[in-house]
Amino acid sequence: MATTSKAPADPIDSRLVRKLADILTETGLSEIEVEHGGLKIRVAKQLGQAQAVHYAPAPVAAAPAPAAAPAAAAAVPAAPARAAGDEVKSPMVGTVYLQPNPGSPAFVKVGDTVEAGQTLFIIEAMKTMNPIPAPRAGKLLEILVEDAQPVEFGEPLAIIG
Repeated sequence: MATTSKAPADPIDSRLVRKLADILTETGLSEIEVEHGGLKIRVAKQLGQAQAVHYAPAPVAAAPAPAAAPAAAAAVPAAPARAAGDEVKSPMVGTVYLQPNPGSPAFVKVGDTVEAGQTLFIIEAMKTMNPIPAPRAGKLLEILVEDAQPVEFGEPLAIIG
């Protein structure tokens, strides 16, 4: 009679790790930790990785347009004209603030010259304040959001020329 030896089962469920990573992405959190029995799993994003998403354009899925799409597109008013330059996009869902504290002066104002890495705004997500840095040096041409406004992932916040 032949016997087969089984390798010990891996106690880490890769589906659980992927699900936790999806939760990080959906909520804008930087880390999450789960403990069940003797197993403890911690999934974390490095801040530099989250900011890298900030600079990359959002992927667009190529899908055939439905027949009604041209009629719907004609009904949508044209977007307001924006200054020519690089968009600073929100790296997460949250509430954007233009100053560090209520009543304080804004981090920046239109016309300011900013340095790469300089804080332009903060976004509150899950009671955590996340600084939004300038992706490059330049002149702040336009601020596209209001103070305490909710923002979505990838939403343009400002234009740097």
